Amino acid sequence: MTLVYPFDDAPTARAVVGEDGTLVAWNAGAQRLLGWAPAEVVGRPAVNLLVNGGEKVPAGPVGARWDGTLTLCHRDGTAVSAWLLAHHQHSPDGGPGHWLVVTPLDPDGLHSPDDPLSTAALTQSPCAVAVYDEQLRLRRINDAMADVIGLPEKRIQGLRLSEIGGKQQSEELEEHLLHVLTTGRPKDVQTYMRTGGEDRAHPWLARMAPVTDPAGRVRGVCLAAHDFSGNFLARERLQLVNEASVRIGTTLDVTRTAQELADVCIPALADFVSVDLLDSQENGEGPTAISAPVELRRAAHQSVEPGNPLAVIKPGHSELYPATSPQADSLTAGRTIVATVASGRLDQWLNWNTTRAERVKQYGVHSTMSVPIQARGQTLGVAVLTRYHRSDPFTPDDVLLAEEITARAGICIDNARRFSRERETALALQRSLLPRSLPRTAAVEAASRYLPAARAGVGGDWFDVIPLSGMRVAMVVGDVVGHGIQASATMGRLRTAVRTLADIDLAPDELLTHLDDLVVRLSAEAGGEGSPGEVGATCLYAVYDPVSRRCTLARAGHPAPVMLTPGGPARPVDLPAGPPLGVGGLPFESAELALPEGSVLSLFTDGLVESRERDMDASHALLCEALAVPSDSLEESCDRVLHALLPSGGSTDDVALLMARTQGLPASQVATWDIPADPALVAPVRKQVVQQLGRWELTEASFTAELVTSELVTNAIRYGAHPIRLRLIHDATTLICEVSDTNHTAPHLRRAKTWDEGGRGLLLVAQLTQRWGSRHTADGKTIWAEIGLLDLE
Repeated sequence: MTLVYPFDDAPTARAVVGEDGTLVAWNAGAQRLLGWAPAEVVGRPAVNLLVNGGEKVPAGPVGARWDGTLTLCHRDGTAVSAWLLAHHQHSPDGGPGHWLVVTPLDPDGLHSPDDPLSTAALTQSPCAVAVYDEQLRLRRINDAMADVIGLPEKRIQGLRLSEIGGKQQSEELEEHLLHVLTTGRPKDVQTYMRTGGEDRAHPWLARMAPVTDPAGRVRGVCLAAHDFSGNFLARERLQLVNEASVRIGTTLDVTRTAQELADVCIPALADFVSVDLLDSQENGEGPTAISAPVELRRAAHQSVEPGNPLAVIKPGHSELYPATSPQADSLTAGRTIVATVASGRLDQWLNWNTTRAERVKQYGVHSTMSVPIQARGQTLGVAVLTRYHRSDPFTPDDVLLAEEITARAGICIDNARRFSRERETALALQRSLLPRSLPRTAAVEAASRYLPAARAGVGGDWFDVIPLSGMRVAMVVGDVVGHGIQASATMGRLRTAVRTLADIDLAPDELLTHLDDLVVRLSAEAGGEGSPGEVGATCLYAVYDPVSRRCTLARAGHPAPVMLTPGGPARPVDLPAGPPLGVGGLPFESAELALPEGSVLSLFTDGLVESRERDMDASHALLCEALAVPSDSLEESCDRVLHALLPSGGSTDDVALLMARTQGLPASQVATWDIPADPALVAPVRKQVVQQLGRWELTEASFTAELVTSELVTNAIRYGAHPIRLRLIHDATTLICEVSDTNHTAPHLRRAKTWDEGGRGLLLVAQLTQRWGSRHTADGKTIWAEIGLLDLE
């Protein structure tokens, strides 16, 4: 496109040469230079204008520029030497390009000493310029620099920059001027200062360059000052937004996030910031419509003054804000509102509370901005920003910046609230699935602890104490991989499965095998066909018999327990590791050890001993050291262990700890008989049982025990295999009758019909006892029944 100027372009000789070397345009300036009229040269080869045709306008790549001196032919036959500048240009329609060739005419006429343009560069430049001599004395300034300094040129000529400015920044700039003067190299310096002609400080860019004479000697320094407040503020705001993205939301804690929002805004955006939040509803969402008055809870505040003197209420306290408050005003309007002293709205905002009004007057608050905190379509609260140290009011750019920061904080606060709700839900689920209290048994005295992870939240750790037949007790600790509600739900399913499997008296290794099959099925359900491994867990299962004082244990990828025997050191139990649950197809091994009465067995999950600060050996050493401290209370021992191994801020993984002190059953509370395979001997056996109960002073249980014993022994003689053994066990509350034989077939309860002659024995046992059942042993089976002694009193 050719521009149309309101003046003649004759001072410039201009020609256009096509790609084929043909002249396609020729202006009046070109005619003035060479004397050829346009009609005489347009359409002819440009090479004809070169002396003898020996020189050519060089071709170049697309977008190239060329310059040089060529000898051209004048119309009168003389040679003209001219410097030419050539630009290669594209055609707008995509066709062949062309070369634009230009040269200035009479450039010497542009340097007339009487021409006002010769001095305009300094005096009338919009950029503030000052020139200093070899002694860094001010020689010249332009009008823009005089306005910046606030003094006329004739008053300050001969002074140095530090003397003119009188500030520390002025002295620093003079040092940079000296560096440019001595090195001869230009330099750019940024500073933040208030000059004599201005009412407030702002950023400046000082560009310094040496002034040289024709011989190249440095004779002074030129300083050009640029006010780059716009770029500086934009960069500062961008930096603040970036800082907010890093500093806000470092934790999933609502109060901490609100405090981070307040900290980021001080002092970059305000002198005092308060953050007030709406209390979340039961469904986790804020109110759909907000009307004054509004009840808000102070989450955080921050100030440039130590002690937050402008704060009227403390964090965590609630207050009812009326419609005339900045909090309620912006929340009901649903947008950011800025109030200043000049607008009159500020007095209405800040005078609704007498205490606030006094402090506002004392500190000279002049500008306040109230910004709603919102996220995902919900209003969470409001941030109020106040200025009193800074003299400038809030600008529209400040509003955009505050809204950007609060929007980021709103997302973080909403995420923290969602996490808190999920964590509370998972914790409630977890605690409902864990035993509320451990059962009191004759076998062990037990104590437990469960601690959710400090950051990750509730996981799938669990523990349990399960009474078994024969006064035995099962102890279990497990850990489901992962955290949250899903892990807690999986933990509940596994704990239920363990209790179910424990009720049928499986050996520890067999129980873990069945539990492994369950985890494999759960994993298949979670991940679909062909993608197992979605669910994983570890488990430790132990069974202690107070009669034999022996404990049988097996584990599935779980940490081994630590045992402390009376008078001995605490040490980990040597126990085969076993694969984690969910691997499938691999065997589990059990181990048996003797536990003297009074021994303490500690079962725990890996969250107790795994730490980034120390290795596993060091953790086990600390655990053994904590357990070795004498104590009559297992509760105190649990607290001591947690204090010794866990950091003050909590563990990175959830922790389950179960401690059990073993108790032995005296031989005087156990009676055993070998029963011959003769039904006629059942009556003498009943008599022996009655006599034994008399010695135990349990005659009130004689009738029930005689009937139960008679039925169980008769069934063993009739349907079992030899040898047959009867055992009675009792403690203060329970009498247990056990009959063992070597037949692996277990009886089951059925209801006899009216005309049946038999089948009522086990039904009678079930009605007379608290519970009954059978368990398989390596040699056969044992049928047992428990009689409650307290019910007979």
